Amino acid sequence: MFNITKKSMQWGEETLTLETGRVARQADGTVIATLGETSVMANVTFAKEAKPGQDFFPLTVHYQEKYYAAGKVPGGFFKREARPTEKETLTARLIDRPIRPLFVPGFKNEVLVMCTVLSHDLVNDPDIVAMIAASAALTLSGAPFMGPIAGCRVGFEDGEYILNPTVDDMQDLRNNPDQRLDLVVAGTKSAVMMVESEAYELTEDEMLGAVTFAHEQIQPVIDLIIALAEDAAKEPFDFTPPDYSELYEVVKAAGEAQMRAAYAITDKQERVAAVAAAKEAIKATLTEEQLADANLGSALKKLESMVLRSDVVKNGRRIDGRALDAVRAIDCQTSVLPRTHGSALFTRGETQALVVTTLGTGDDEQFIDALHGTFKQNFMLHYNFPPYSVGEVGRVGSPGRREIGHGKLAWRALQAVLPAPTDFPYTIRLVSEITESNGSSSMASVCGGSLSMMDAGVPLKAPVAGVAMGLVLEDDGSYGILTDILGDEDHLGDMDFKVAGTEKGITSLQMDIKVAGITPEIMKTALAQAKAGRMHILGEMAKAITAPGEFSIHAPRIETMQIPTDKIREVIGSGGKVIREIVELSGAKVDINDDGVIKIASPNADSIQKAYDMIYSIVAEPEVGGVYKGKVVKIVDFGAFVNFFGKRDGLVHVSQIENRRLNHPSDVLKEGQEVWVKLLGFDDRGKVRLAMKMVDQETGKELEKQPEDATE
Repeated sequence: MFNITKKSMQWGEETLTLETGRVARQADGTVIATLGETSVMANVTFAKEAKPGQDFFPLTVHYQEKYYAAGKVPGGFFKREARPTEKETLTARLIDRPIRPLFVPGFKNEVLVMCTVLSHDLVNDPDIVAMIAASAALTLSGAPFMGPIAGCRVGFEDGEYILNPTVDDMQDLRNNPDQRLDLVVAGTKSAVMMVESEAYELTEDEMLGAVTFAHEQIQPVIDLIIALAEDAAKEPFDFTPPDYSELYEVVKAAGEAQMRAAYAITDKQERVAAVAAAKEAIKATLTEEQLADANLGSALKKLESMVLRSDVVKNGRRIDGRALDAVRAIDCQTSVLPRTHGSALFTRGETQALVVTTLGTGDDEQFIDALHGTFKQNFMLHYNFPPYSVGEVGRVGSPGRREIGHGKLAWRALQAVLPAPTDFPYTIRLVSEITESNGSSSMASVCGGSLSMMDAGVPLKAPVAGVAMGLVLEDDGSYGILTDILGDEDHLGDMDFKVAGTEKGITSLQMDIKVAGITPEIMKTALAQAKAGRMHILGEMAKAITAPGEFSIHAPRIETMQIPTDKIREVIGSGGKVIREIVELSGAKVDINDDGVIKIASPNADSIQKAYDMIYSIVAEPEVGGVYKGKVVKIVDFGAFVNFFGKRDGLVHVSQIENRRLNHPSDVLKEGQEVWVKLLGFDDRGKVRLAMKMVDQETGKELEKQPEDATE
């Protein structure tokens, strides 16, 4: 019934297995990849013909994590997996980016790749397994895919690169001083295709070493996929790339001069209009048959690409007239909004980000319900890209994959310099509103985010800047590396890589490569040029702000205190009665965790102090010989009971009230009266012994020691 093909190998410390032929046999390609006890099923289907008139490649990648894979039931009211989580969206992008350039040019049939996590051992992250499974399924499917690819994750600890570190090792790197890198690399047998990383101020050489290490480690996985394909692959789909060379020559002859003139315009909006006019002028010269040709769009794009690329490589000239290594003019402003906790406006050429910082308390932390467990996150970065930022009219809806991916890249770049939660116990939310875009808005979000947080008083370890780099690589091996690329240079170039970091090193690197032939030497040169660009941008940012600013009067103040864990119950009280009373009386927010760390938050310093004092009186032990202010709660014949330390009561014997004989304590005291007392100690039964006569009742200062102090 089943024609099962299975291949296995030892990869690092785990066994990697690829299997096909057991499930989903109607899909064009299906592979279940298993690493350790983490299993992901990838299913590939593709249309056998393109839709008429379609001028783009409709590839869709989905990645789904099923909660049953980890033996969990989904949280919330609806006990069913719903909209994709951030992790699912980012992983889908992670798989899409390296496979998209490897389809044969001109193939415009719809392709669907679905990756489903079936089992998760909580050790091996399923994202890498999904990437391998997707590559293997595509290789088996017969689709015109020039793979296979493979991917791996790399850690960096004690100067050593680590292949596929565990989920726990990669969790919350900010609080793990030993781990300095979370790097994912995907590539073919001969070339690196994609890099994504979160780093902690690594040098350019350390990052390049990690990429090289990863490319070496994926080679046996590629061999395993090829071995599986040799036994189980379907016949290649009969597809011949369209030949539109004649049409291209006609288009080139009709409009090259006008297209070159259009790309000589430096203003983006004027250039876009001129390019559109050049295309219309070209179309006006074509026959009806040529206008109806499905490859007309490709021919026009090829002309644009040729014009831009030839100027870069042959003449060292870019669209806006800059040198290849020049950064556009930068303007940085902080405190641009009056009521926010921190704000910055970062403008680089025609790219602009308004980034706003909001400081919150522990109540504002985000709960993440992941396969490997539920945890909190106290740093969030949300990126918005409205249509007006590129002068367009468009639909506005919930964040898409692009917004989530760009926001996560900026998040990775900035979180490496955040203070430890114990030093700065705030929840930090950044929102980057992209108000103009022509070039990397994610890197503008990094720069603006760094400025905005410093404006809000966040004690960053160092400012962070980011720069987007590009590459034009010709067939003869000549190339040009571009600093601070424009949107058109990104669209028509061969590599887009973004580097963010501090003066000391890289905090995030993202690289997408569209062609093979990117050598380590090219990457090394590009990283060095990116460092120079980053240093220039950091210098421009320093003109606006160099150190954390003053806290906004609208931001909450947070004080932390540590109490013994055995006192937590006393602070909370039965049913939360005590902590509710503290919040009500003080006006401050009080958050307590299982380790006994208490965060007290309020814009009012007096409220924080009052809550602190109330908690301290519950958890602290009074010191013998200490003087305390208390309240008389009960008077008896032999003395008065005084509530003097939180909920603690003690007895002031009648002989310890004043330095004279009293007939009855009520001669000088009444219930509710505030008095100063000194703690003498405890009697044989552990009862508290207090004295009033040793303390000046007006000032609360202890009187000089009297001979009779030792009595009673």
